[in-house]
Amino acid sequence: MTPVHRSWSADLDTPTLYRLLALRVEVFVVEQACPYPELDGADLLPQTRHLWLQEGENVLGTVRLMQPDGDGGDFRIGRLCVARHARGHGHARRLMQAALAEVGSQPCRLNAQVPMVGFYETHGFASDGSVFVEDGIKHLPMLRSGA
Repeated sequence: MTPVHRSWSADLDTPTLYRLLALRVEVFVVEQACPYPELDGADLLPQTRHLWLQEGENVLGTVRLMQPDGDGGDFRIGRLCVARHARGHGHARRLMQAALAEVGSQPCRLNAQVPMVGFYETHGFASDGSVFVEDGIKHLPMLRSGA
């Protein structure tokens, strides 16, 4: 089984970061035909962790986990995606489980694309607001309360 890799932003090497960003652009910008500013600055913040699955040089999937800064707040999961050719093998589930293991019993938030709401519900997330449109795609804010 392919291991889940994990790195704080400061420890992530440039070629790996490039591969993670390339996959996200392929899925969110190209595949979903949604031009939006993928490079939002959050990937380099000190409280950001990246988790990914990789075979050789190929990234199969990735997720971004942002830890609350010293001022409080909740963990935030985002940018979960799996390469088209790698879907249907449980990679998204493994990435979510790994991210939530990092979160532990702390509260965690995410903005789910509406078709993915059921997937996130299986990981303990519940609706935490109303549907909103971001970059032309319907999203639902979700919260996984601390245990």
